[in-house]
Amino acid sequence: MLNLHSVIRRPLITEKSTNVKAEQNQYVVEVGANFGKIEIKQAIEKLFKVKVVSINTAAMPGKFRRMGRSVGGYRPAWKKAYVRLQAGQEIRYAEESK
Repeated sequence: MLNLHSVIRRPLITEKSTNVKAEQNQYVVEVGANFGKIEIKQAIEKLFKVKVVSINTAAMPGKFRRMGRSVGGYRPAWKKAYVRLQAGQEIRYAEESK
């Protein structure tokens, strides 16, 4: 059994994702890096009870990080998914419903 919250980590609420949501009925979420489009689609449909039309994914590389004068290493790499829903459907996050 697939843990849905290991697939869908959190919603990405940024200016760009808000514009995409308003124009194209797409939502942007951070997902686990080792999951594919099929697992992401199944998790979204099960967790939010909506119908997914398409999914586009993007692998975001880890960025270089410094701590003062010394080298700090890299931030971890992560993956995001653009999820397009059927017309008339929406995802309600906990912070939006208050």
